[in-house]
Amino acid sequence: MTITQPDLSVFETLESEVRSYCRGWPTVFDRASGSRMYDEDGHEYLDFFAGAGSLNYGHNNPVLKRALIDYLERDGVTHGLDMSTSAKRNFLESFQNIVLRPRDLPYKVMFPGPTGTNAVESALKLARKVKGRESIISFTNAFHGMSLGSLAVTGNAFKRAGAGIPLVHGTPMPFDNYLDGRTPDFIWFERLLEDSGSGLNTPAAVIVETVQGEGGINVARAEWLRKLADVCERWDMLLIVDDIQMGCGRTGAFFSFEEAGITPDIVTVSKSISGYGLPMSLCLFKPELDIWEPGEHNGTFRGNNPAFVTAAAALETYWTDGPAMEKQTLARGQQVCEALGALHDEHREEIVEYRGRGLVWGIEFRDKERAGKVAKRAFELGLLIETSGPESEVVKLLPALTITSEELEEGLRTLTRAVRETA
Repeated sequence: MTITQPDLSVFETLESEVRSYCRGWPTVFDRASGSRMYDEDGHEYLDFFAGAGSLNYGHNNPVLKRALIDYLERDGVTHGLDMSTSAKRNFLESFQNIVLRPRDLPYKVMFPGPTGTNAVESALKLARKVKGRESIISFTNAFHGMSLGSLAVTGNAFKRAGAGIPLVHGTPMPFDNYLDGRTPDFIWFERLLEDSGSGLNTPAAVIVETVQGEGGINVARAEWLRKLADVCERWDMLLIVDDIQMGCGRTGAFFSFEEAGITPDIVTVSKSISGYGLPMSLCLFKPELDIWEPGEHNGTFRGNNPAFVTAAAALETYWTDGPAMEKQTLARGQQVCEALGALHDEHREEIVEYRGRGLVWGIEFRDKERAGKVAKRAFELGLLIETSGPESEVVKLLPALTITSEELEEGLRTLTRAVRETA
């Protein structure tokens, strides 16, 4: 692909240096549809990024777009704080009937604010309020958001340093296979809990991702998650599952923890819950934990009514027949797995490992700079992929769940070419 150097002057002179994705994809995007994005010059890009997992149903999904346009054209409420609205009622009823009841999940629903980190902050705050304790356990290579409470339970040193102040009341423990299977699961964690001289304050809660996305696509085994749930129950700690990126069907089932057969005390959901890329997040928790006083946690944009509209449309379109969406995602995931297996066989000296679940996959390179080079070359070839991991050593694949088998195959061929051409 020949790319004309775009005019980026206003971004470079006016926008903060904190911008990041635009540096890896130096073009000006103009429109998008399904799994394709187009820049101002008409160049086409196949999207294996999906808004960092916010676009599970693709760009400008026509069903969701129609629902949104109809709502706006009839002057539906766009801003309502936490007032009761018809859009909120429709979403809550759809969420209860399509997601919660079929899975026998008892959760109350809280709208804490529009972003994932808002959901995490409310989860941590509620856990501390319920248990009357401050300490939270997190895991190595975790990522839970960029606000201070979320950063305190995030592992990445670069992101933590941006806080500018000490990040306290969080203690990291080894994630699944962090020690390469050399020690039994949770032996260190439980020893600290047992020993009154360990220096570990009794935690209020444990927060975990079933698949660490930003951490490098580290996949927790179902057995490990079940053992973690058991540790939490025995030591009177709440279990929080951060399902912000891995929920809404990304790993197959609607919630990523379903495979493990556990019921977390608190679940955070965001990114693709609106289905259309509109800001929205949920904090779900068991009814007995709902000890909030009215207004004790609030926010101006906690009731994003246009997002309620597209969220309900997404549930009604893709999850009324839940197994169909899950089966398609798992089938697409198998297609990715086979392609990455062939790529690994071809580059055994260069690729440490490929790993994933559903439609989230990562390729770890021995040369930690290689992933960035592959992503750069992929962009030049018309494929959008990002990197993850503590040193950006993992190429991360996050295509829309609605991607066709043919589009997926096209993207995997482009990825293979990018790996070959950066050898």
